[in-house]
Amino acid sequence: MARISPISIKRDAVAWLRLGISPQRLALTLALGFAIGCIPVVGIPTVICAALAMALRLNLPAIQAANYLAMPLQLFLIVPFVRMGGWLFASGSRQTLAADSLFRVSPSAIATQMGGLAGHALLAWMLVAGPAVALMTLTLTGMLRRIPALAKAESGD
Repeated sequence: MARISPISIKRDAVAWLRLGISPQRLALTLALGFAIGCIPVVGIPTVICAALAMALRLNLPAIQAANYLAMPLQLFLIVPFVRMGGWLFASGSRQTLAADSLFRVSPSAIATQMGGLAGHALLAWMLVAGPAVALMTLTLTGMLRRIPALAKAESGD
């Protein structure tokens, strides 16, 4: 039986992530995957990442890996995004979803209110995601250019 060494795992991981793309394109792929992975609606980032990877011809395994790494952060950021969205949509008739009120209102009213909260959270995410992707792309590009295998791919060797 063949023995797997840490060196071969590292080499295989770099080859898998890069798949012939430049450090800048890989950085953009990872940044988009991470940002989309933080969308405050559970269940849709995987589909969005796959569609975006196919549409922009990005590295599908890399974007999904970044998406899955962001999952714990996604759950943590739902409440701050909902609050930020509520602040952005501040109005006189501010409704909150309280546990005791769930038993006194219709399911359609709950769905409508949850949809409104999700919409507010998505708007807040959109405002944060653009600058976050730009900053992560710049930072990751610099870091990835220091990896010899990726630098070699960028120079065309």
